[in-house]
Amino acid sequence: MNEAAKQKLDKLWARGRDFLGCEYAILGGAMSWVSERNLVSALSNAGGFGVIACGSMSPDLLSEEIAATKALTDKPFGVNLITMHPDLEKLIDVCKDHDVSHVVLAGGLPSGASIKQVKDFGAKVICFSPALVLAKRLIRNGADALVIEGAEAGGHIGPVVTSVLAQEILPEIKEVPIFVAGGIGRGEAMLSYLEMGAAGVQLGTRFVCATECIAHENFKKAFIRAGAKDAMTTLQIDPNFPVIPVRALNNKGTQEFMATQRRVIEKFNNGELEKHAAQLEIEHFWAGALRKAVIDGDVEYGSVMAGQSVGMVKKEQPVAEILEELVEQACEVLTTRQSA
Repeated sequence: MNEAAKQKLDKLWARGRDFLGCEYAILGGAMSWVSERNLVSALSNAGGFGVIACGSMSPDLLSEEIAATKALTDKPFGVNLITMHPDLEKLIDVCKDHDVSHVVLAGGLPSGASIKQVKDFGAKVICFSPALVLAKRLIRNGADALVIEGAEAGGHIGPVVTSVLAQEILPEIKEVPIFVAGGIGRGEAMLSYLEMGAAGVQLGTRFVCATECIAHENFKKAFIRAGAKDAMTTLQIDPNFPVIPVRALNNKGTQEFMATQRRVIEKFNNGELEKHAAQLEIEHFWAGALRKAVIDGDVEYGSVMAGQSVGMVKKEQPVAEILEELVEQACEVLTTRQSA
């Protein structure tokens, strides 16, 4: 690897490296059932920044997961908490008890009180922003860094693609580090966002087929077989029941989600369910379907959440090798420019 190119790359993501406290300013996307102690510690040990996906964990389960991760790495890592979790305050207290250095508040716009609760025990707060106006509000409320994630990403997504979000937000926000996510599978793309002003990037799909990832063999094989066009978004069938789009590989589980929406809405129309309960039942579909695919290996009826960068996942590799590839690809571009 060209040393001058490596030094240039280090300069480009110096702000992100300093903020995270790691060698590469590459965040691991928090993927439920996937981003647990093994993958998180492997990412941090290899120079990236692993993030535990709390998802629907109870406070006790999260406490166990953090402790288990600390037993596998002495490097910094973060914890991703869903803002809609009914025990959010208790989960933040768990992070406090374990002296977690970085907390990611995701799955909705976090309250100022939640941000303050995290900052009060000394942790840095990372929030997701799908628009410039929300980015500014989050910074006013105390966010220490932002992730801007485009619609190419896997799992629950927003409506705007990464390239547009980057152009909208990166030139306007200088107060805090910004990490770009969604559709990033190679080092050249990573470099382009750093040169636009990003402090670092976040990747999820690229790490699913890491050797250290506990995802079922069938889940990994589905990723390796898939192309970008296979990662599709779900649709809502009734505007009275808004559904946050989910990007996943199209399978019979996708069709089952449509049937679930129809069944639940019919129960609501018949007076068997209140609207809030019906909405929750629709959203809860994904938690069970995702576990079915990731842990049990049912990639036919389970939810195989994947970003469009899945087409660039060609084989199972150790985390360290994936990170090295990304860095080498970025450095090759920089080296070519130097020799031109």
